[in-house]
Amino acid sequence: MTQRGEPATGPWSGRVDAFDGARGRRWHQVVRSEADSDRPGIALLGFASDAGVHRNHGRTGAAEGPVVLRRALSNLAWHGGDEARLYDAGNVTCSGDRLEDAQSGYAGRLAALLGEGHFPIGLGGGHEIAWASYQGIERALPGDPRLERLGIINFDAHLDLRRPEAPGRGTSGTPFFQIAESRAARGLPFRYFCLGACEATNTPALLDRARELGVSVVYDVESTLPAVQLQLRDFIADSSAIYLTFCLDVLPASAAPGVSAPAGLGVPLHRAVELLREVVTACGHGPAGGKLLTADVAELNPRHDPDGRTARVAARLVYEMAAVHR
Repeated sequence: MTQRGEPATGPWSGRVDAFDGARGRRWHQVVRSEADSDRPGIALLGFASDAGVHRNHGRTGAAEGPVVLRRALSNLAWHGGDEARLYDAGNVTCSGDRLEDAQSGYAGRLAALLGEGHFPIGLGGGHEIAWASYQGIERALPGDPRLERLGIINFDAHLDLRRPEAPGRGTSGTPFFQIAESRAARGLPFRYFCLGACEATNTPALLDRARELGVSVVYDVESTLPAVQLQLRDFIADSSAIYLTFCLDVLPASAAPGVSAPAGLGVPLHRAVELLREVVTACGHGPAGGKLLTADVAELNPRHDPDGRTARVAARLVYEMAAVHR
């Protein structure tokens, strides 16, 4: 189920500006297999799954996202210098409908990466990656005070607070409800900030559930920068650590058509990137780390992205999360 990354092969290829030396390198020239790591760095971990999307009656194809996203990342300029490290930690692949096995496998790999001091960035795959990521954080931090007031920041048009139709059988629409239940069972607060939610695509029942769970919600039409920046800073300051997840369907369909459920409105891309930068900056993330434990990009669906537009947007978001340019 889990495959380790390969150094600069497969999807990792692109332009080489040899005449510029180290200052002309791109991601495909610096990435190496995580199995060959010599110090902590950014570790890209794919979650090749759309079983959760299928269960949630969405457009499938997200399982192809990790490979396509790596291709889009390949030609990005590398601003990390000689000391920074970029690793490919391979993929966890969901076989058929064995979603829970895949989520457990991803959680195990993520926990191992966190334990080795890496900053893992998940490449989705459907948004069922969120429940897998949270399980990985739990495994990595047993008894750690950072788990106590963990904050979850989700850029998403959907709250993803659906109840599983059968116990233990989640979908791409249930991860944050599953996280809420898991934390309640351990006597831990559920601290969830959803940025870009669309009232038109979240039922009153889901909005009621968000209120009952104390979720902080900023709607797509309310995403003006100064006010939201302040809310994000306060949320991060009051959190012991942060898990960041970005569902591409929060963006307008013109910017991100290749998703399971394209947005009718969405948060403009430039605004979303500015807010993403706010999160990364407020967390103190960078080569020395900070409050940001892990991040991921979800719902890239190459089958519905004929010109690669969504993949390029997803690559830019990963670039912002990596923060090697700062």
